[in-house]
Amino acid sequence: MCGIAGILKVHPVGTPPPAPEVAIPEAWLDVLDDSIKHRGPDGQGRFRDRVTRPDGSVVDVAFVHRRLSIIDHAGGRQPMVSERGPWPEKPRNGRVAVVFNGCIYNHRELRRELQSAGHRFVSDHSDTEVLIHGWREWGHELFAKLDGMFAVAIWDASSGAIVLTRDRFGEKPLYETDHGTMYVFASCVPGLVRIRHMSVPRSSPFSHAAQFDCVARWMRFGWDTELPVARIIATPPGFVHRNATDVVVCETGVMNDWGTRLQFDGRRESIRVMEVDALLSAAVRSRLDADASVGVFLSGGIDSALVAAFAREDSRSVDAFTVRMPIAQFDESEAAAQTARHLGVRHHVLACDANPATDLVQTVTQLGLPFGDSSLLPSVWVSRAARSAVKVAIGGDGGDELFLGYERHRIAGIFSRLKRVPSRLLRFGARLFGGLDVEFNRRRRVARFFDAAAHDGYVDLLSIFPRSLYEQVTGYDAQKSASRHRSGRALRGHCEDPELAANEAYEVDLQGYLPEDILRKTDTASMAVGLEVRAPFLARELVDRMIRVRPDVLMPDGERKGLLKQVARKYLPDSIVDRPKMGFSIPIGEWFRTDYGGMKQLLLDTLGGPDPFPEDLLGITINRRFVATMVEDHMSRRRDHSQRLYMLLVLAIWAEWLRGVQRGS
Repeated sequence: MCGIAGILKVHPVGTPPPAPEVAIPEAWLDVLDDSIKHRGPDGQGRFRDRVTRPDGSVVDVAFVHRRLSIIDHAGGRQPMVSERGPWPEKPRNGRVAVVFNGCIYNHRELRRELQSAGHRFVSDHSDTEVLIHGWREWGHELFAKLDGMFAVAIWDASSGAIVLTRDRFGEKPLYETDHGTMYVFASCVPGLVRIRHMSVPRSSPFSHAAQFDCVARWMRFGWDTELPVARIIATPPGFVHRNATDVVVCETGVMNDWGTRLQFDGRRESIRVMEVDALLSAAVRSRLDADASVGVFLSGGIDSALVAAFAREDSRSVDAFTVRMPIAQFDESEAAAQTARHLGVRHHVLACDANPATDLVQTVTQLGLPFGDSSLLPSVWVSRAARSAVKVAIGGDGGDELFLGYERHRIAGIFSRLKRVPSRLLRFGARLFGGLDVEFNRRRRVARFFDAAAHDGYVDLLSIFPRSLYEQVTGYDAQKSASRHRSGRALRGHCEDPELAANEAYEVDLQGYLPEDILRKTDTASMAVGLEVRAPFLARELVDRMIRVRPDVLMPDGERKGLLKQVARKYLPDSIVDRPKMGFSIPIGEWFRTDYGGMKQLLLDTLGGPDPFPEDLLGITINRRFVATMVEDHMSRRRDHSQRLYMLLVLAIWAEWLRGVQRGS
């Protein structure tokens, strides 16, 4: 795991290029380095090159790298540079340089294949070097062979171009900006924002009109596939494009297949429990390879319990880590201890170092995005505690999305059946159960279902601000926002077939919610403290098989994650398998009322400031009077606006950070 960044600058034909250090100032590289340094505390490196393309244009390139050393401490330093390949007649025989963030789990198999083809390796077992030789041998076909999490930038001097790619789910982040003849990429957004501001000082890096819809969607959902900062994008997993500077963003050969396989027509197969068992076992085994200490995140759920069980089978020396949360009702340490005793793994319960207000501001500004999932905070605390004991942790990300573990998965197809029910009756149902904002969870869930059915269906279940509240806060057309979100027809209520509607909803969770919310949260939290987190549920062979399995097989008799529970019963007693799902959350609403960790003071000071939502910056109007009413109703317990107030707080913190960049602070 690492932080990567780089700049490519093209000097047109006939234009004498300045010195390389002038074309790409060292100060720009310092800014990029500063934005990624938290991701790699074990080493740093830089690389520069200049080549002349066949058309006569001159290209400068510079890479920046920060290393978290996990595999081959001595031989894995980056940027890794190879001056020439073994075969002069091949097109990729010239200088190749790589910066890489992530882990290639099948690097040993690929190394053997490349050695059989005549490639000679310098390092002992670096997965980074596999990328260099693999690029020389296979070109773009390399990326479809990789089982791993990765964001990769390859400089190929033979063509004078950078090749970029991300793993199939986007476990590892990669952001980019392109203006004129310069292209910049990085693992983190803040460096790109500052570089734009430094390199184009006369024009603001924030285009209000261009990002208006996007800011609105981030506010409604807490995440989106587009970024709210103008001219900066997240490199999509499995996307190809070539821009004016000849940077090629390469597909992994998977995302286009997902677009087909996740449709209803592709989910026709069944699967046996023993096959799932074997696939999961192999996935966990592949994620145990490291030259650093490895542990397992253990909660009270079956995802992490299965990971621990398979890890215990593969190695007798397994350490499981659970963090004791500061609020008893959200603490799973006793449940995790029961699982650990049954499996016979060493269990460590770690203290939670929780500083909510301080951690929230630091994390939002470090990420550079108004990320609205409040479980980011406990993820930071869990990662910080685990990092005190291990350098690599194996988690359960992807289990709920792949095996249909959310309550909303059971009702995804129901909305299409309610299309002919008058919306006024559905709204009455919501009012009958007390409205969206009652304190009682069961009544609130029922009320939210009726409200969602009356408006935007599944998309309202995904949103922080359901349509009925969102339009009151912003005055903006929520239907327009939903239609621009990565949603399929099912989310906008246009799908007549309940089974097809459900399949499209699952596709949205895999292609949208999982990478943009869950995996972004995990990467942000873990890399803030220099911890590598691996996800066996996203192993290539497992995913390729499971996305073809029918929903009724994954949820037999409508039981969430029912198939996975059948696997779990081979290793765990029913008392653990059938334990109610707690989820990874915090009582953020109560903290706003009691000022736990300074959260109430932060909320009131921030939202009560002179201009917490600057319209000239965000391009969206927030009804501050309605926000004040929300705060008052929440504090008096008349309503529960926990997650919505958190989202507004994050948006205001992010806006202040953007304003600071504009001011140069």
